[in-house]
Amino acid sequence: MTAQRNTDDATVAGFGDEWRTFDQSTLDQREGDELFAEYFAIFPWQSVPPDAVGFDVGCGSGRWARRVAPRVGRLHCVDAAADALEVARRNLAESENVTFHHASVGAWTLTEGSMDFGYSLGVLHHVPDTRAGIQACVSLLKPGAPFLVYLYYAFDNRPRWYRRLWRVSDAARRVISRRPHRVKLVASAVIALLVYLPLARAARVASLLRAPFAEHMPLAYYGSRSLYTMRTDAYDRFATRLEQRFTQAQILEMLTRSGLRDVRFCEHAPFWCAVGFRAG
Repeated sequence: MTAQRNTDDATVAGFGDEWRTFDQSTLDQREGDELFAEYFAIFPWQSVPPDAVGFDVGCGSGRWARRVAPRVGRLHCVDAAADALEVARRNLAESENVTFHHASVGAWTLTEGSMDFGYSLGVLHHVPDTRAGIQACVSLLKPGAPFLVYLYYAFDNRPRWYRRLWRVSDAARRVISRRPHRVKLVASAVIALLVYLPLARAARVASLLRAPFAEHMPLAYYGSRSLYTMRTDAYDRFATRLEQRFTQAQILEMLTRSGLRDVRFCEHAPFWCAVGFRAG
């Protein structure tokens, strides 16, 4: 770990492996659009001008950027993993308004106070100092500009038994994430096939039957998702060395202390997605 760069090197390397393996090239277009709509459900597009300049911190494969770029003037894609950035370059080869930056969170050359919007989805809970990462992102924004963030939740809206199940899965993650890439790939594929898929489909059936407990079933979020998405997320979940989780209250505190106002949270999964506007 190099704390000065707010980066865990093993985690960065793991994401390079992830996006080389799951480059999203075979993900169904409709499913990709649905995922984008879920994560960006609360993003205030109406407050972003057509020629807006913004940033994607932790762009990974570029799966979000390829849907944001056509809506804006210029998009800066930042990632600490060179392998991930190479995948993003391929996926965004036809997007002439995208600029790529190989840099860790806060160690970029982007100008503070210059951006019309920004987002960081599923990234800042994987850096040693999440609050510092948020502050670095907010510092890039112009006053009044929106910032969308997705951080792993601490199951604060789930029953106690759900949190106990997570502790078991987290113990497995701590073991699997320290293995070589091939071992992690096989282990996560098995988990996706034998855990994610049956539980997700069972939750889907329960939802169709309007069972009152359906939304609380483990992995209900993946009810209608493809096995490819489950494999991607299983690798993301179990092969990542550094993971932090936060309650809604903790996220709100970090966002407001970083200089965001009018923060609001999305009321549906994935939890927690939040958006705020830079004060000033």
